[in-house]
Amino acid sequence: MPNVKFYKNEDLPLELHKVRIVQKLNLVPIERRLDALKEAGYNTFGLRTADVFLDMITDSGVNAMSDNQLAAMMRADDAYAGSQSFERMQKAVEDVLGKKYLLPVHQGRAAENVLARTFIKPGDVVPMNYHFTTTLAHITEVGGTIAELLCDDALELSSTNPFKGNIDIDKLVRFIEETGVERIPFIRMEASTNLIGGQPFSISNMLDVRRVADKYGLMVVLDASLLGENAFLVKQREKEWGENSMGDILKMMTGLADIVYFSARKLSSSRGGGICTNRHELYQKMEVMIPLFEGFLTYGGMSVREIEAIAVGLYETLDETMISQSPTFIKYLVETAEAKGIPMVTPPGVLGGHVNAMEFCSHLRQNQYPAGALAAALYLCSGVRGMERGTVSSVRDEQGNEILSDVELLRLAVPRRVFTLSQINYVIDRLEWLWDNRKLIGGLQWVYEPRVLRFFMGKLEPTSDWPHRLMEKFRKDFGDSL
Repeated sequence: MPNVKFYKNEDLPLELHKVRIVQKLNLVPIERRLDALKEAGYNTFGLRTADVFLDMITDSGVNAMSDNQLAAMMRADDAYAGSQSFERMQKAVEDVLGKKYLLPVHQGRAAENVLARTFIKPGDVVPMNYHFTTTLAHITEVGGTIAELLCDDALELSSTNPFKGNIDIDKLVRFIEETGVERIPFIRMEASTNLIGGQPFSISNMLDVRRVADKYGLMVVLDASLLGENAFLVKQREKEWGENSMGDILKMMTGLADIVYFSARKLSSSRGGGICTNRHELYQKMEVMIPLFEGFLTYGGMSVREIEAIAVGLYETLDETMISQSPTFIKYLVETAEAKGIPMVTPPGVLGGHVNAMEFCSHLRQNQYPAGALAAALYLCSGVRGMERGTVSSVRDEQGNEILSDVELLRLAVPRRVFTLSQINYVIDRLEWLWDNRKLIGGLQWVYEPRVLRFFMGKLEPTSDWPHRLMEKFRKDFGDSL
C-alpha cells in the first residue's frame, strides 16, 4: 500500500479499525491487587483475569479477530476427516506462505514437539538466532541442545541496529565446521526473536543463512509465528524491500525455509497452528506424529471453527494496515517511555514493549529475579499484567545451578487491535511512577519450582516486605485512587 501513513503528525499511532464489540474491564483496588499477587505466588501467570485491568502478558491467542474471521467460523465443516474447512486452510497456507503440504497442530509448541521428535536425536545441536522457552524445552527433552549464534550487538538492549534477530554468518560457518553436519538436524530462524525484545531478522541475513545451509546440505526451519510483523519491519527498515508488498516479503522469507511452522495464536489472530513444507519426503516423516499427538490430519487437535478463522487470518496477514497496528503502538509505547527516562529495549520490536529490568532494578542481583519483581511491582501499582522474560524464564543446569538469562526484560505485550491509545498512555504513566520509586522494589525467591517451564506454574515470594512499602507509597501519592 503506497503512501500509507500510520502516524498522525508523526507521533500518534492511528487506529485503523472501529470498535463494534467491547469487553468490560476491572480495575480493582491496590489492596486487592496485593492479595491477588500473594495468591498467584508473585507470578503474573497465576493472576485471575477478574483482578487484571490491562492484560499485557502475551499476544498469543488474544489478538482481536476480525468480522470476516468471525463470520467464517459459522460455515465450519464439522467433519472428523476430510473437512472442507481444512481444505480452505490448506489453500490459504499455499497462497500466503507458498507451501503445498500442511500438517495442522493445536498450537505452536505442538509443532515444536513434532519437529523435535522427528528430526532431533540425542547429542544433536540446533543452531538458531535465539531460543524460545518451549523450543528449548522440546529440544532438550529429546536429548538435544541449542547454539545461539546472534550478531555481537544483539544483546545490547539500547541500540540502533534494526535487525538484532540476525544470525552471525561467520559464527554459523564455524559452528558447522566444528560440530559436524551429522550432529545438526537443521538451522532454526525465529521471526522475530521473542526473548530478546521481539527483534526481527533481515531478508539479506536469511539469504546468507540459506546459502550456508545449501553449502553444507542442511535444512532451514522457520518459526513463522510473528512472520507478519517481521515482514512489516523488513518493509520499514530494509531499503531493498521498501516498495514490495507484504505478500512478496512473506513468500520470500518462507521460500528460503524447507519447513515453516507457526502458532496461529500469533500469526493469524486465531487459535491453533501448523507445519508446512514443499518437500513431500519431509511431510511424510512428520505425518505419523499428527494422529499420535494431535488428532487426524485434517483437524490436528483444533476446532474446525478455528481452522476457518486461521484461513481468513492468513489472508489478512497480507494487509499492511492490519499488521501495522501492533508495531506502531509498540513504537509509541517504547519511544514515549524512553523519552521519560525509562530504560526500554530499542529499536522497538514486535509483540510488545520491553522494559530493561536489569537497569530499572539495578539495585537487585540477577538471582533476585529483577524482571519477575518488576512484573509484580507494575501489576501492584497499575493492575497491568506483564510478563517476566529473564532468569525466571530460564532453567537450571544438571547440577541444579541457576543459568542466568542473557537479559532481564519485562514484556508488555500489545496484541493487534486490542488496546486504545489512552490505555497505552495509562501504562506509560504507571511505569513512570514506578521508575521514580524503583528503589522500593525488592527481590523474589522460589517457593515452588517445577522442573520444566517453571515460569508458567512456579510460585515465588518477596525476600522482604517491599510490596507493602510500595503499596503505602502508592497510597500516599494517589490517596484513595485505584
